Amino acid sequence: MAERKILILFGSQTGTAEDTAERIGREAKRRHFQCKIEALDNYNVAFLIHEPLVVFVCATTGQGDPPDNMKNFWRFLFRKSLPPTSLCQMDYAVLGLGDSSYPKFNFIGKKLHKRLLQLGGNPLVPVALGDDQHDLGPDAVIDPWLLDLWGKILALYPLPPSVHVISPEITYTAGDVVMIQPRNAPEDVQLFCNLLRLDPDKRFVLKPTDPGTPLPAHLPQPCTLHHLVSHYLDITCVPRRSFFELASHFSTNDLEREKLQEFSSAQGQEELAAYCYRPRRTTLEVLCDFPHTTCAIPCDYLLDLIPRIRPRAFSIASSMLVQPNRIEILVAVVRYKTLLSKPRRGLCSTWLASLEPQNGAARVPLWVKRGSLKFPADRLTPVLLIGPGTGVAPFRAAIQERVALGKGGNYLFFGCRQKEKDFYCQAEWEALMERGLLHLFVAFSRDQEEKVYVQHRLRERKELVFDLVSRLGASIYLAGNAKQMPEAVADALKTVFQSQGGLSALEAEQYLARLERDGRFQAETWS
Repeated sequence: MAERKILILFGSQTGTAEDTAERIGREAKRRHFQCKIEALDNYNVAFLIHEPLVVFVCATTGQGDPPDNMKNFWRFLFRKSLPPTSLCQMDYAVLGLGDSSYPKFNFIGKKLHKRLLQLGGNPLVPVALGDDQHDLGPDAVIDPWLLDLWGKILALYPLPPSVHVISPEITYTAGDVVMIQPRNAPEDVQLFCNLLRLDPDKRFVLKPTDPGTPLPAHLPQPCTLHHLVSHYLDITCVPRRSFFELASHFSTNDLEREKLQEFSSAQGQEELAAYCYRPRRTTLEVLCDFPHTTCAIPCDYLLDLIPRIRPRAFSIASSMLVQPNRIEILVAVVRYKTLLSKPRRGLCSTWLASLEPQNGAARVPLWVKRGSLKFPADRLTPVLLIGPGTGVAPFRAAIQERVALGKGGNYLFFGCRQKEKDFYCQAEWEALMERGLLHLFVAFSRDQEEKVYVQHRLRERKELVFDLVSRLGASIYLAGNAKQMPEAVADALKTVFQSQGGLSALEAEQYLARLERDGRFQAETWS
């Protein structure tokens, strides 16, 4: 039987093609294919002649140009020296992503399909041309095209006996992340529309002011201004220098225009930092401070002025083996003080906290992505998990999964401020400890006069830590805030290696680096 493997290559400028490639990869795995997903310029194109089955997902940018991460591949593919039988062993399919409001709609997808055909490739299905302008977005083309494609592929590569396609429900494993697309608060949307004197219910068809400005993915056309502001414009982000420069061109007030020009000049950067960056002043608050300018901004320039809301990544904190129809995440609501009187708030965490799921109307746009943490497949390999605060989320998923699979050797170092307030999963951890399935070491930094953190507990348990790593081959995992914690934990580990292993400072550093190269020390941190 032919080897059931598939290669998915993407050329993506704004991330849509990459997301689509990952979607196709998930569908391939549900059909039990060995799947590899790569940007075209990260793939060694010389190996293409050996690939039996390839799906290309390519966006078209600007005036018919390839995305930045496929330009080298593009140049190579159109070499005149390539023989016309170069790809005669390859079955392929091309999915193009574009916008029919541009004259060279999906030029890259069309030209790639034609060139692969010239080089001897065998197209399984006609080229698909996804269109951002469609009412349903590119999915209107992608969905039926994929159904046709999988039908052709499964005819060539049938499923092994007694193996079935896995259900299309969300699938994930320990270490994966869920991407959540947040929305702006209703009161912020209303204030924004009032400041710009916009009718939130007005419907319009959005056109880019510049051919190089991409329109938001899945934006309905026509669209209401309320939908655009609530779903797409990041009005609570800290504005960039370019915001002040562009806003100055719309200003009808001399004083405001001079101030905006000063903030966007090289000489005014210290004052801009004091006004905007250090206190974390939001775009909405800046618009309030420049009322004459704000009310003169044309709505056609909103996408040039304000970036789109980016999805937020959260480590999945549950295992499908324990809760097959549920995804749990661990979210701390971001709220902190600066020099400004109003506390700063995290957009996504505040939005999630505002939802009321009990009324059945709370819908959260989300999708699963492969995470960076990879846990050992061998049931005998111990894991040393270091997860202060919400960093413990992926380790909860890993522990649930390992326990369900009968894997012991689970050692967790958890830290938080106060035992009574933020000892996440306390009852769950303690129940596992009673069953002998988890070894837990905790550090509550604010429950005593001196601060105690996870790195202190690692030093206290130096004999155990070194024995796990050096004799039992444990893998070390670290997750959490990227400020001082990762360096402090790395220093603690190096101290353990020196004191228990008799290593010099340089040797301890090299030992930790070797563990990292071998995949036995993995870290996932965020700011």
